[in-house]
Amino acid sequence: MKDITFLQLLILSFASFRLTRLLVFDKITEFLRAPFFDEVEMENEVGELEVYYSPKQRGFKHFMGELLSCYWCTGIWMAALVVAIFFLFPVYSVPIILILAIAGIASLIETIIQRIIEK
Repeated sequence: MKDITFLQLLILSFASFRLTRLLVFDKITEFLRAPFFDEVEMENEVGELEVYYSPKQRGFKHFMGELLSCYWCTGIWMAALVVAIFFLFPVYSVPIILILAIAGIASLIETIIQRIIEK
């Protein structure tokens, strides 16, 4: 197995972070998550309608719904995917991994800035 430098580990980590957030939370990938969830509408204490997503009840769709509703679970699989493509297809994967890593760092910076502004 090839040795990984600290910089490569950092880049792979940020890429995995961003890919996980992309799949679990981002609106752009909602169409990928939709087949695995049911929409549940509930009224909150102040009478506002809130929409929740609940994993499908059975089979493979239930499994995928549970996986996609767990950031930690999806993160493990995305980390495995990122590392696998890094080792198997380094020439082709490095630009994609680098883009994901930069986007991950940018999202963390944005989160920090938003928290500072809110204070």
